[in-house]
Amino acid sequence: MTLNNFYCVILAGGKGRRLWPCSRERFPKQFVDFFGIGRTQLQQTYDRFAAILPQENIYINTNEAYSDLVHEQLPQVSADRVMAEPIYRNTAPSVAWAMHRIGRVNEDACLIVAPSDQMVLSEINFKNNLLEGLEFVATHDCLLTMAVKPTRPEPGYGYIQLGEYAGKGDIYSVRTFIEKPERDFARMFMDSGEWYWNTGMFLSNVRFLRKSLYRLLPSVLRNLDASKPDWTIADENAFVKANFPSYPNISIDFGILEKSDHVYLKQCDFGWADMGSWHGVYEAIQKGDDDNVVINSDVYLEDARNNIIKMPEGRLAVINGLDGYIVAEEGNVLLICKKEDSSALIRKYVAEVQMRKGHDFV
Repeated sequence: MTLNNFYCVILAGGKGRRLWPCSRERFPKQFVDFFGIGRTQLQQTYDRFAAILPQENIYINTNEAYSDLVHEQLPQVSADRVMAEPIYRNTAPSVAWAMHRIGRVNEDACLIVAPSDQMVLSEINFKNNLLEGLEFVATHDCLLTMAVKPTRPEPGYGYIQLGEYAGKGDIYSVRTFIEKPERDFARMFMDSGEWYWNTGMFLSNVRFLRKSLYRLLPSVLRNLDASKPDWTIADENAFVKANFPSYPNISIDFGILEKSDHVYLKQCDFGWADMGSWHGVYEAIQKGDDDNVVINSDVYLEDARNNIIKMPEGRLAVINGLDGYIVAEEGNVLLICKKEDSSALIRKYVAEVQMRKGHDFV
């Protein structure tokens, strides 16, 4: 098996608002050493893929506002492998640009597209699952999502229903995809055994992505190919800066996963956690006394349980009587919020705070 045709695109352009206030728009979660271990989430994700794939095959997609942070934290990644978008868009335009650039280098390329804010508990199993998936998409024109068994009825994730066995490995066709169901439905999905969490990591080959994304998105990068077939990286960067706003704000999940007949899932067993939300972090981290999670913080707890707490260095938190809360402070914001379904609450709070207090608080 050759690894030369296998590539990775790490998505690192989000604002990270689900982990507000510790993740702020100027310095979002992927660039934060959230657990005080000496490596940020972006660096940990890069390390994971660099241990499997050739380093020159790893690309970073981000926003222009974070380009300097990417180069600062990953100085080993060359400038032509960092794609900085001029405006926020969802994952479909981001993947279209990555496909365009990597396809120019290698028409036989197979990609894994991965967020930068996830935890993997078994690196060995992850490597095996990844390579098996890449081998599958090398010979099948499809979208293959890496899926894991639900461990709780989480309403904040996407759920994928198993279809027919694909005849190879732990790979199945996808029957149905449901994004962020109500908690009662999420519990039914989990209990049925037929539904898996969508990790947000998916694999495909350049041929299928080109065909699918060009059908989905307006003609943008195709115009560059038509007007300048021998384009350089500098040409492509300039063209994207001028034309990227023409893309709609649409996700791969909505554009391909929900609509294509050529979608599969791979049952994965690498121990996955979404580190982009407070509830996800709470579920992933080992609990202390009374099931509290204290992240790199100085705290005194009494009659407090099921909480997640993160305080700035040099601050002491004394907490009594809280059950199932987020207590997080960063800069000019202190958040005390019920942990359950916190992602929706925090999105609401961020929007309200920005409207009432201004940009400095988000």
